Amino acid sequence: MSSRKQPGQRPTLEAVAQLAGVGRGTVSRVVNGAPGVSAKARSAVEAAIAELKYVPNPAARSLVTSRTDSIALVIPESESRLASEPYFSAVIRGVSTELADTDMQLLLILVRDQRERDRLIRFVEARRVDGVLLVAIHRDDPLPAFLETSGMPTVLAGRRTPDEPLSHVQSDNAGGAAQAVGHLLDRGRRTIATITGPLDMDVGRSRLRGWREAHAGRGVPDEALVAPGDFTEEGGRAAMRELLERRPGLDAVFVASDVMAAGALTVLRERGRRVPEDVAMVGFDDSIVARHMVPPLTSVSQPTEELGRTITRLLLDEINDPALAHRSLTLPTTLTRRSTS
Repeated sequence: MSSRKQPGQRPTLEAVAQLAGVGRGTVSRVVNGAPGVSAKARSAVEAAIAELKYVPNPAARSLVTSRTDSIALVIPESESRLASEPYFSAVIRGVSTELADTDMQLLLILVRDQRERDRLIRFVEARRVDGVLLVAIHRDDPLPAFLETSGMPTVLAGRRTPDEPLSHVQSDNAGGAAQAVGHLLDRGRRTIATITGPLDMDVGRSRLRGWREAHAGRGVPDEALVAPGDFTEEGGRAAMRELLERRPGLDAVFVASDVMAAGALTVLRERGRRVPEDVAMVGFDDSIVARHMVPPLTSVSQPTEELGRTITRLLLDEINDPALAHRSLTLPTTLTRRSTS
């Protein structure tokens, strides 16, 4: 019987096996990347696949491998935060770039309320994806603990606490903040306030810790000039108003995100405070917001796209080897000096 497909017929696994002169199981192992196939047999199967233009049936392949060839990027934030915060778009670019040369599909899932959280839990329990990337980690979010106990390969962008058990990648948030405050102290500023990120997030607490450590390292009191923010422009405005009411004569402010710094700058202008002559300012992220502010914002640069690529590489490793030990990586930050300091 001829091993060639007839016109209009889709080539089958059996046809590939017959042409290659091997068993059906050998073809299946080659197609699914399984071990236990000799180099000679693998070469014969690959040649037969090429000649017949055989394409594996994705549904059948998933039954054999229990793989969906998809991962979920989960962001527990609203559409407005996703659209207004450059951090998220940079992470998504990094993830997409890393997946470009793979067969993996990316699913973007926003989790905005309990109903959507429950839906995601059912989705994971049904093993509809091979792994999860979780971005924007809040301390009390139940999703990381659920993903850990479910056995789903998971990598976090950020962490809940310094002893985070899941694999995670973060920027050097404390070090970057300390560098920013050290720069302001070097410029002769002595009353340096800070607008924090959300303090239920390690990123917010770490940047606040860096602000404190920089003061302590120089022997300069920080005077508790701390106002909480939420990584939004309005949050930056509200925090800047609070700080000026408490200390009208402050001469610098370290803001834990560029978006909040844009809001803070608006308030300083409304109050007649010149930047940087009266109040110097440093932000964090070195995003497009920093470059387009007037004057351009001095900001701590974090490699956000690289963070997206790195969490994806770690997740692919864990999908391919479930026994792999969890890993923790910290990416370096640098200070980009512009006109506000």
